[in-house]
Amino acid sequence: MPLTKEQINKIENTIRENLRNKFKTYKPETSNMPFHYRLLGKDKMALYSFIQSLNTTFGTSIFEPVAETLATLKFPLAQKQFVVGDTISEHAQLEIQHIMNELTTGKNPNKIEEIERIRKVAVSGKLNKLKTVKVDLFVKSKDGTIHLFELKTVKPNISNFKDFKRTLLEWVAIYLSKHPDANVHSYIAIPYNPYEPKPYERWTLKGMLDLDDELKVADEFWDFLGGKGTYSELLNCFERVGIELKAEVEEYFSKFK
Repeated sequence: MPLTKEQINKIENTIRENLRNKFKTYKPETSNMPFHYRLLGKDKMALYSFIQSLNTTFGTSIFEPVAETLATLKFPLAQKQFVVGDTISEHAQLEIQHIMNELTTGKNPNKIEEIERIRKVAVSGKLNKLKTVKVDLFVKSKDGTIHLFELKTVKPNISNFKDFKRTLLEWVAIYLSKHPDANVHSYIAIPYNPYEPKPYERWTLKGMLDLDDELKVADEFWDFLGGKGTYSELLNCFERVGIELKAEVEEYFSKFK
């Protein structure tokens, strides 16, 4: 279902405002690069530095607020940087370790089964206190289903996926410690596919993540939040804002010449 004009305006305002806020807080690197400056110009190097800085913070400064805005158009509740909780059952921690051990020795991941295993022990045994745990995006469906998302860079380090898996399981345990009957799911979300038009290299994640129930890449993520066709419309939103702000961007970087 295509986005309405009002929805598109809301998303574009989110992109526009967050990019402008980035300009206000951005401070170019002060290191002297005389060869680069003479070859490319200080304004081009400042732009390059800005892009590098934007890449580092794109998730929190652009993707998270846009995802939150988009999800509120379809879901009754959506919130970025949502506090999941600060307690986890000792028995749930042990069960998570059993799951991780099984995956490490070759068992295929099955998120639905893993969630039910954690649910059985989510409120049994001692409740251990944790530092407050936040997720990048919390979404609640009309039927009460909870979706917890961790937004990752498009090419996350493969060696870290074991840690990602444990985090996703711990989120479930933390949430169930307070809401033991909740229908809760947790995911890694990757905002776009860097290999396009080739498919995302999911095989690199196989064995640790349940690719059907624990990973959403590009259109899978954005279309989940806003409905079918949202990803392509979102790209158009970014393009229109880029065209609109072109003169503003050029003026900003011209002062570095």
